[in-house]
Amino acid sequence: MPAAALLLLLLLTTSSAFAAASPPRACAMAAAVASTPLLAFLERLQEAALAAFGPRDFDPKLYIDLSLRSDLASVERAFAALPRSPNGSVPAGDLKKFVAAHFGGAGSDLVPARPPDFVPEPAGFLPRVKSPAVRAWALKVHALWSNLSRRVDDSVRERPDWHTLLPLPGPVVIPGSRFREVYYWDSYWVIRGLLASKMYVTAKTIVNNLIYLLDTYGHVLNGARAYYTNRSQPPLLSAMIRAIYEKTHDKEFVVKSLPALLKEHDFWTSGLHQITVQDRDCSHNLSRYYAMWDKPRPESSTIDKESASNISSTSEKQKFYREVASTAESGWDFSTRWMRNPEDITTLATTSILPVDLNIYILRMELDISFFGKIAGNDNIAKHFLEAAKAREKAVSTVFWNERMGQWLDYWVGNSSSCMEGQHWDAANQNKNVFASNFLPLWIDVFNSDKNLVEKVAKSLRSSGLLRDAGIATSLTNSSEQWDFPNGWAPLQHMIAEGLARSGSSEARSLAEDIVVRWIRTNYVAYKKTGAMHEKYDVQKCGEFGGGGEYIPQTGFGWSNGVVLAFLDEFGWPEDRRIDCQ
Repeated sequence: MPAAALLLLLLLTTSSAFAAASPPRACAMAAAVASTPLLAFLERLQEAALAAFGPRDFDPKLYIDLSLRSDLASVERAFAALPRSPNGSVPAGDLKKFVAAHFGGAGSDLVPARPPDFVPEPAGFLPRVKSPAVRAWALKVHALWSNLSRRVDDSVRERPDWHTLLPLPGPVVIPGSRFREVYYWDSYWVIRGLLASKMYVTAKTIVNNLIYLLDTYGHVLNGARAYYTNRSQPPLLSAMIRAIYEKTHDKEFVVKSLPALLKEHDFWTSGLHQITVQDRDCSHNLSRYYAMWDKPRPESSTIDKESASNISSTSEKQKFYREVASTAESGWDFSTRWMRNPEDITTLATTSILPVDLNIYILRMELDISFFGKIAGNDNIAKHFLEAAKAREKAVSTVFWNERMGQWLDYWVGNSSSCMEGQHWDAANQNKNVFASNFLPLWIDVFNSDKNLVEKVAKSLRSSGLLRDAGIATSLTNSSEQWDFPNGWAPLQHMIAEGLARSGSSEARSLAEDIVVRWIRTNYVAYKKTGAMHEKYDVQKCGEFGGGGEYIPQTGFGWSNGVVLAFLDEFGWPEDRRIDCQ
């Protein structure tokens, strides 16, 4: 073994392992991350644009993603000199000229970058796909990796104060459309698709970029923008590394990544992210989403301010803004899952919820780190994280599992502003509403290896009302929020189907194949109709893309592409199976 690797293992043995085993940091209120002068000005510009152009198809993120052409002070002077109408707004024509003169377009600081390992048709691509029509479409989806690949322009490193985009060491794969930067949890399904496309170098580069963000900011950011530094996203970094290792068996890659995973685990299992729930037998440590922010999200500032306009108390507004940012950290922004009143977004209470899926991701992280510890030859890490995983598995089974429903349910806790030590478990605190997240523990081998449990959960899924003509609905509530009915999302289809398929149950495997067929068909037919892959789909009807939420439907689309390719790689498509909606 190289000397550098031996040194790293020594450091891991004598430092990181014991840091990981140490008690969590004391609970304290998370301070809001300071904004930048550029962000503060762009929020003012965002408000001026809404007043000038009106709310129709208005996307506030467009203005927060602009980059300066000259120093901020001179741009602010030019903005102050613009003519104003009697109500103080800037005339639309003048504002349009001002933006064109002083800013590069949103996304102009990311430039196309052809992936080094992209080829139009990789050797051994999707060997189980026998249908010529499906193979031809899959190759078009594969080709989208080249379209979605970018690198951060050199100007971002030279003048970081002129950009909200953050520098990264390597190229990225973006989701698409308004999502012009790399995103955290999207990247897991992008990587699963890249692995099906044999693009191992690109997959590793994505992980290295995320580790760079973690090392720089203390956590993997929601996305690579200055306005995302106040929160993370569902923690799937270890799952990305595990997926890459299973394809490449690159031990050096695992060993190099391990210290970052220890740091991420500490972020999610200490301070305000961790909650203790006490039952009759023992205490269970579980995690929640909790963003370090109590102001409007800069990328959606006008929306958040409008939502909070009827809240009179400053402290209550700050609490609402923290809940909004914490919901964005969950990835499910937005859903009635997080609301006390499903008809009122100001009742978001995400920090008062222990989410099933977050704790499943952390359980997966603990199992992965234990596995990686063995690969690295570090028995201390392997043993410690196996014990942590067993404790979390017990907590998931105790706090979340509902035997009558055959599902794992989110758990409501008390006052979100406190540490909430010593919460006493009460079955009445389980959220009895049905969400796709109630079935996500199937994704983890410690649950999908129990055949009787899997068959009980599969039966519950079949009767839940979530399984529709074109896939699994996110919830049963049609709220107009995008993480509710009738939208279906690629990540949820993938985790549930993969978990069912990995079980030893033929019944569960059959259900998984049914979900996969429905999902692939709706993606295929929508692509044939629109020429695009979509961010989300309407599961009520085959071939329809989804809607709702804060912005118009987006195309591209990173995780949808990845899930289609991963499904086709795993399940294939026989020549005699129809691909249309009939």
